[in-house]
Amino acid sequence: MDHPRIRDLAISGTGFVFDPHTGSTFTANETGLEILRALGEGLEAEAIVARLCARFEVDAAEAERDLGEFLLVLRRDELIEAKP
Repeated sequence: MDHPRIRDLAISGTGFVFDPHTGSTFTANETGLEILRALGEGLEAEAIVARLCARFEVDAAEAERDLGEFLLVLRRDELIEAKP
């Protein structure tokens, strides 16, 4: 997945996120931060789910659900493109 706006975000280790394109800020929990980092690296959904499972010791179903919910928020806030 290529998400140029995600790569431009300024992300602190405490979860504070700044979008230089809009000046907007928001906070993300540890799961959200991991997803943002993975998206910034260009990882696909399957690899992100695997990373969440390993990092947070959750099963694939929970990781997929977390990823899906966070992607909806990112789409709503136009940080990633909406699905065609």
